[in-house]
Amino acid sequence: MDDVVLLSRIQFAVTAAFHFIFVPLTLGLSWLIAYMEWRYVKTGDEMYLRMTKFWGKLFLINFALGVVTGITLEFQFGMNWAEYSKYVGDIFGSLLAIEATVAFFLESTFIGVWIFGWNRISKKLHAWCITIVAFATNMSALWILLANGWMQKPVGYVLRNGRAEMVDFWALVTNSYGWTKFLHTLTSAYILGAFFVMAIAAYHILKKSNVRLFKVSFRYAAVLALASSLLVLGSGDFHGVEIAKVQPTKFAAMESHWETKKGAGYPLIVVPDPDNERNAIEAVTIPNMLSLLAFHDPNAEVKGLRDFPKEDRPPVMITFLSFRLMVAMGMFFILVSLAAVYLSMRDKLEANPWFLKLMLYSLPIPYIGVQIGWIVAEVGRQPWAVYGVLRTADGVSKSVEPIQVIMSLIGFTLLYGTLAVIDFYLLKKYAKKGPDEDLTEFVKMTRV
Repeated sequence: MDDVVLLSRIQFAVTAAFHFIFVPLTLGLSWLIAYMEWRYVKTGDEMYLRMTKFWGKLFLINFALGVVTGITLEFQFGMNWAEYSKYVGDIFGSLLAIEATVAFFLESTFIGVWIFGWNRISKKLHAWCITIVAFATNMSALWILLANGWMQKPVGYVLRNGRAEMVDFWALVTNSYGWTKFLHTLTSAYILGAFFVMAIAAYHILKKSNVRLFKVSFRYAAVLALASSLLVLGSGDFHGVEIAKVQPTKFAAMESHWETKKGAGYPLIVVPDPDNERNAIEAVTIPNMLSLLAFHDPNAEVKGLRDFPKEDRPPVMITFLSFRLMVAMGMFFILVSLAAVYLSMRDKLEANPWFLKLMLYSLPIPYIGVQIGWIVAEVGRQPWAVYGVLRTADGVSKSVEPIQVIMSLIGFTLLYGTLAVIDFYLLKKYAKKGPDEDLTEFVKMTRV
């Protein structure tokens, strides 16, 4: 049974991580495209039309592959995690049902109108379509993250008839953990979308291709990146306080904090030693800082991992390293975004090719950052599928054999590997190609 649990966790981690390659770009890029199209509607400048069409093409490639990976991800609740689905389906299923029947169908409907409506509806109505798509994608993320937030902080339920049953839907919808997680995840996705645009724009500016179009694209994305980076910092602080309150084991693992202390200090240099339940190295400690970060109170008590049974602790090393790396990336995004706004607003991008190259090669960093964020969230919750209610080992399907999980894992890996190659090929091909040069016929199609 332990093999089935481990293999099922690996399979879900692989499929979830791959799906989340596409989701953040959809969330972040949709609002930028909507803004670009509204600029076209307002000014009539065909450059904005070309801009909308170019970034929209990349958006659609990403969106299509994201939908495919999301569908296969949900199959696993019935395949590998039937006991989990049976135990929490009354709650978890209701939130996912709302996401599918409201947000996803709204998103899918209007993206269809946006794709095929260029020659059938007015420019203003067409711009409203992509705006609704952007809103719907964000609402889709909200319902999914409220569902995940319930797994992190279960509220509005009772244990009855051997399962968790909902008794307060409003408590689920207003779950503070879900909302802080939503804000933190959403702003992280905006960073990714902004860095995606800046990286590709930097490539074309270096190549001196459609320079005006890509300088404007870069400037819009830089502003979004800076605003989102600062919001990530703020939402991350509030989310950290929420974690310290409701998931003290996760918070202690994130900081490799072993001994319960009031007025706990924050060591800048830490080398965890989980085997001996201590830190091998602690250096450059800021007094009272950990208590301040955890509860916004410099004298607050912060629980240490030793106060919890070993079987209730998450893996410390991976949680700690992932969290520290995520924080470092957050600082990187703020500094780089500040420079990007300054150089783009002062029209100094072409005079600083080193910075354009930095932006181009920085593209993988936000992708890594959002994945690491999920590692902190999900690995840090272990050994619980629903924190304090249902252990991960108790949520796996009872009738699944290890060989079945291995075969499905291989199948999913091959499928996703193929999709990854297709996605990378298409995005690279059309990103390097740049916007269409001749828009005469296209412009005629958009005029009603």
